[in-house]
Amino acid sequence: MSGRSLFSLPAGFHAVVVGGAGDIGAAITEQLLHLGATVTATGVDAAALDRSCLHAQNGLETAILDVTDDNAVATFAASQKRVDALVNCAGILARDEEYRIEVFQKVLDVNLTGTFRTCMAFRPHLTRSQGSVVNIASMNATLALPRIPAYCASKGGVVMLTKALALAWAPEGIRVNAVAPGYIETAINAVGRQDKEHYDRIAQRTAFKRWGVPSDVAGAVLFLCMPASNYATGTVVTIDGGFLAG
Repeated sequence: MSGRSLFSLPAGFHAVVVGGAGDIGAAITEQLLHLGATVTATGVDAAALDRSCLHAQNGLETAILDVTDDNAVATFAASQKRVDALVNCAGILARDEEYRIEVFQKVLDVNLTGTFRTCMAFRPHLTRSQGSVVNIASMNATLALPRIPAYCASKGGVVMLTKALALAWAPEGIRVNAVAPGYIETAINAVGRQDKEHYDRIAQRTAFKRWGVPSDVAGAVLFLCMPASNYATGTVVTIDGGFLAG
């Protein structure tokens, strides 16, 4: 690290952003690239990559990855030569549908078990690089909402998985942290945001009187990938504009 800031990324830094085709994932990917990293960003299928706001540029590779497919995850991890950071932000919700057992299980399989799959698959890479994992949890890990029970349960699980892996993998030099966004303007809540009363009610509950945007989340993720956070593991950084402080 001689001559380099703790708030920068080491030369040759490579990150894998699972779910990088999504809005938050794309913001994280763009910031990693801006700081000189190379990034492999994934989407669940070709359509997800096509919809993404990511654009072709030096240092960026995209790939299709279904995090519910054990073989696909293992094959994808094996295809990567060096990984300094794994960011897990693939996630789904199904408002009002999650009381159906098959939907409940699907949400958990993507959000929670999918995160575990990728963590396990990339563990050898991260051991070699003394790298870090950043999982995207949610404010709903602690603040439940009645219309999305599976999403809330899955994100609560992501928080505890993060803490357990942080303890288990510290001897290998792997740091495992999470970022828990609050109300962030993304495609996943685009329909709900059309209700102005709902939108304004949420905004007024925050300290800044606005919803967050994906770039608000990206900064916290990058910090947890940097040498500046080398003593941070098992922690959850909430990015909610002060929503839970009130």
